[in-house]
Amino acid sequence: MNYLKKLVLYFFCLSFPAALTAQVHPSLMLTKANVSAVRKGIQEYPLLKKSYKKIQSDADKALMTEMSVPLPKDGGGGASHEQHKKNYINILNCGVAYQMTGDKKYAAYVGNLLLKYAADYEKWPLHPKRKEGHQGGKIFWQSLNDFVWQVYTIQGYDLAFDAIPAKDRKTIEDHLFIPMLKFFTVDCKETFDKIHNHGTWDIAAVGMTGYVLNKPEYVQMAIKGSNKDGKTGYLAQIDQLFSPDGYYTEGPYYQRYALLPFVIFAKAINNYQPELKIFEYRKQLLSKAIATCLQLTYTDGAFFPFNDAIKDKTYESAELVYGVDIAYADIQAQPELLDVAKKQNEVIVSDAGLKVAADLAAGKAKPFAYLPQLINDGAKGDEGGLGILRYGSNEDQQCLLLKAASQGMGHGHFDRLNILYYDNGVEVFPDYGAARFINIEAKKGGDYLPENKTWAKQTVAHNTLVVDETSNFKANADAAQLKHPDILYFKNDNTIQVVSARETNAFPGVEMTRTTALIKVKELDKPLLVDVFQAISDKKHQYDLPFWYKGHIVDSSFNPTAESTNLKPLGTKYGYEHIWLNAVKTAGAEGGYVTVLNNKRFYTTHFVADSALQVKLLSLGANDPDLNLLESKAFMLSQPNTAKQTFFSITEAHGKVNSINETTTGASSAVSELKLISASATQVTVSFKVKNKVYHYQIDYNNKSQFVKLN
Repeated sequence: MNYLKKLVLYFFCLSFPAALTAQVHPSLMLTKANVSAVRKGIQEYPLLKKSYKKIQSDADKALMTEMSVPLPKDGGGGASHEQHKKNYINILNCGVAYQMTGDKKYAAYVGNLLLKYAADYEKWPLHPKRKEGHQGGKIFWQSLNDFVWQVYTIQGYDLAFDAIPAKDRKTIEDHLFIPMLKFFTVDCKETFDKIHNHGTWDIAAVGMTGYVLNKPEYVQMAIKGSNKDGKTGYLAQIDQLFSPDGYYTEGPYYQRYALLPFVIFAKAINNYQPELKIFEYRKQLLSKAIATCLQLTYTDGAFFPFNDAIKDKTYESAELVYGVDIAYADIQAQPELLDVAKKQNEVIVSDAGLKVAADLAAGKAKPFAYLPQLINDGAKGDEGGLGILRYGSNEDQQCLLLKAASQGMGHGHFDRLNILYYDNGVEVFPDYGAARFINIEAKKGGDYLPENKTWAKQTVAHNTLVVDETSNFKANADAAQLKHPDILYFKNDNTIQVVSARETNAFPGVEMTRTTALIKVKELDKPLLVDVFQAISDKKHQYDLPFWYKGHIVDSSFNPTAESTNLKPLGTKYGYEHIWLNAVKTAGAEGGYVTVLNNKRFYTTHFVADSALQVKLLSLGANDPDLNLLESKAFMLSQPNTAKQTFFSITEAHGKVNSINETTTGASSAVSELKLISASATQVTVSFKVKNKVYHYQIDYNNKSQFVKLN
C-alpha cells in the first residue's frame, strides 16, 4: 500500500465517532434540508415531474394491493422471487411519495410491510433453491439479491423513518435489520470481504444500514472490511476492481451493475461524513468510472456485450440513472452528462435528480461525445486494455473494439484479442454475450445456462483466433486470471485509428499479435476495417479465425454448396460441438471475399493469408437439447497445418438497399487485390487496391514512433 493510500485509510480510521451525530432523516439520496426544494422542483422541472409522477402512480398501486411477504421458495423469475423484488421497489416508491406529499399513508405502508418482514425473517432458513457455488440468501436464491433488496429497502425506510412509530421502528430494526446485518457480515463474511461485485453490494447494504440505524461499527466494517484493516471493504474494492482509467475488470455489463452500490454508498458517506471527501478518492475515480461506463456503449446506448453480458442492457438502466445524476450533482457538473440524462428520460427524485432536472430545464446540456480511446485495465493500468475506434456521427457511426483486457474474473470469457464491429446502428461482427435468460424461471431458474460454459465463454464463440480447436488457457479461468495481453500501440487521427495488442500466454508456444484499424481513404466515404492477425510458433498448429456476423451472405468469391441432409458438428469440445459445419471451400493464394447484407447496407470482407485457406460457413445450434442457443452464423478462415500464419482482411461498408422502392445501389465492393507482401515477427507489409489506387500498409512492431505507415 503506497503512502497516499495509507494516509487516506488513517484519516478514515480517525473519522468514525462512537455514534454518528448526523441522525436526521432522510439522509441518504434525499436529504431533509432539500425536501422542500425537491417538492417545488417536481412542479417546475419537467423531467423531475415526470419521474415523480411514475413513482407516485406505482406507490398508489401498491397501496391498493394486498401486502404479500411469501415464504421464499422460488428461483429467479419465480413467484416468491418476483414478489420480494416488487416489495423493495414499493417500499422505496412509498418512501419517496411520503416525502413529496407529506401523506402518512405512504409511510404507514412502508412500516407495515417491514413489520411483516420482521415477523418472519428470523424464522426463514437459507433459501431452498440456492445453487452450488453461490452464497445462498434468505429472501432470494443467492445472497446477492438479498443485498440488493436491502440497498433499496433502507432508502425507503430512511425516507419514512420519522413517520413510523418508535415502537414499530424498534421491532423492524431488532428483528429485521440487525439480524440482516449479522447475516450479511457473519454468515456471508466470505462475500463481504470478497473483491467482487457481490461484495460491493453487500458492503453498500451494510454501510447504508449502519448510517441509518446509527451503527458506526457497521459503517467502519463496510468501508475498511470485516477486520477494519483496509485489506478488504469499500476502499479496497475501489482500489482493486477499477483501473486508473475507470475500467471495471469484469467488463461493461458488470461495470453498469456494480456502479450502483459504489456511487450510492459514496453518496451516503458524503452526506453523513463529508469530511472524508469520498468523491475525491483516487483522483475522482468514481467519476471516471461513470464516464468510462458510458463510453463502453455503442451510440444506441447498448453496452459492449463482451464477457458475461445480457445484450439488451443500455445506459437507460436504473444503475446509470443513479450514476449519471450523482456524478453530475455531487462530483463534477459536466454538461455532457445532461445529454445522457435527457436520453434516459428519468432522474432520481432526490437532491441529485433535482440539480440534473433544473439544469436540463435551464438548457445547460451539451451533446455527449463518443471518443476513440484506449482504456487501460488493471488496478495499476498495466494489464492490457480496450481499444475503441470510432468514425462518424452518432446517427451512423462505425465503431471497432479490440478486447485485449485481463480475464475479468469469473465472468470473463476466453476471448483474447477479440473484436466487435458496429456500423449503421447495428452489430456487424457481434459478441454472443452470456448464455442466460435472466429471471425466466423456465430457463434454469433464470441463472446462467450450461451453454454459458460450453459455448458462450469458449474462444470459438468470439471473433478471434483459435489454436488446435482449443480455447485460451484450455478454458481454465484461474490460469487465465494470472496473465494478460499487452497493448503495443494506439493511434487516433483523422486518417487512421489503430490499436495493436499481443497475447503470448493463451496458447502455449504461440505468440498472437493483432493490429486492427479504421482507415479512411479518399476514394471512399466510410473508413475501411483493416485487420492483421499474426500467429507465430515453432510447431505446426491448426489456426481458425471466425467472423461471427449479423445479416445474410449475398455474395462470395467462391460457390458454397451447403450440406442439406448431413449436417455434422465442427468438433467435439471447447464450443466446436455446438457448431454446424454448413459448407467448406478452399481459397487459393489470391484469397477471397464474403459479402453480407445487414440493415440495408453491404459489408464485404476480403481476406488473404500467407498460405491457402479453408473457408468454413458455420451456424450455431448443434448439441443443444434444450434449444437454449441463439441463432448465430459465421465464416471461418482456417489453416489446418502451419507454424506461422498471418491473416490479412479488409471489411468495407458500402451501398444500400431501399426495400420500399426495390432499388439497390453500390452492391459491389470497391476494394480488390489484397496482397500479403511480407510477414515476420518484427514487420508485416500488405497492399490493397481501392478503385484505381493501390495502398501499401506497413506495421513495424519495434518502431513505436512510426508503428504503422500508409501510403
